[in-house]
Amino acid sequence: MPKILIIGSKGMLGQELVKVFSADENYEVVSWDTEDIDITKEAQVKSKILPLAPQIIINAAAYNNVDKCEEPAEFAKAKELNGLAPGYLAQAAKELGAVLVHYSTDYVFDGLKKEGYKETDEPSPVDNYGWSKLLGEQQIQRVGGKDYNWQGGRSKNLFLLRPSEPISSDAIFYGGAYLIRLQKLFGWPAQSPGAKKSFFYNMMTLAKEKKKLEVVDEESANFTYAPDMAKQTKYLIEQKLPYGIYHITNEGLPVTWYGAARALFMILGRNDIKLTPVAADKFPRPAKRPKYSVLLNTKLLPLRPWPKALKEFLGR
Repeated sequence: MPKILIIGSKGMLGQELVKVFSADENYEVVSWDTEDIDITKEAQVKSKILPLAPQIIINAAAYNNVDKCEEPAEFAKAKELNGLAPGYLAQAAKELGAVLVHYSTDYVFDGLKKEGYKETDEPSPVDNYGWSKLLGEQQIQRVGGKDYNWQGGRSKNLFLLRPSEPISSDAIFYGGAYLIRLQKLFGWPAQSPGAKKSFFYNMMTLAKEKKKLEVVDEESANFTYAPDMAKQTKYLIEQKLPYGIYHITNEGLPVTWYGAARALFMILGRNDIKLTPVAADKFPRPAKRPKYSVLLNTKLLPLRPWPKALKEFLGR
């Protein structure tokens, strides 16, 4: 029975990963959050994870306060959690011969490419948060070895090779890394105190207090439903797909924040809410955002459109 360690288990995505893998009796699930391990401490990563000896390590922990990340002290924290910690986990996975799954973001791109971004496109962040996440990608790549074909998949020097011959279900997990980029995650609020809420949750909260809302009509992308991402992560591992970078997000027409808010209140039947599209500079923010950071999935079957996932989330 493969042992799977889920780090960041009380976050929005982490809690869904715990649900999905715990529902399968073929897995032994160990769920850790901040009270269980500090992954920014390399010695602690080694002392806690190596004796546990999981076959799969999923890192769903992240610093995601985009604007505060522009402050020097906060950027330092982000570089530790988003940047250096993934490298520590990758090294532990390498020593164990385990699979590492790590999540990154569309914010590693500058948002200038009108047709969207493939897994092979060169990252170029426009804010500190994006740089911290790119550092994490680079640290995993560094551990994988200089000959790892990071854009296209795995090579013989990425941790260990998987054998090509049929093997038992208990032995399908060999060392390698899946790096999954996602965007605009939404789902049920995280269990972690003070965790960031999703855009849709925040819009519904505001609509309880106001009937007129101004929403930024910029920064086009798709949305990612946390339960769908958790299921797709499990699929990715179990299908023994090549290691490397994957873009996983719910499909559909890319929208701005304003477009997403319109879809939300339309589904809810809230005709009493008046939405006004505004430019991003109406609400000055410390961090710059990519204008069009649509992630293009060229490796996997597409997930359902995000409006359908949103309807499920809303119970419609």
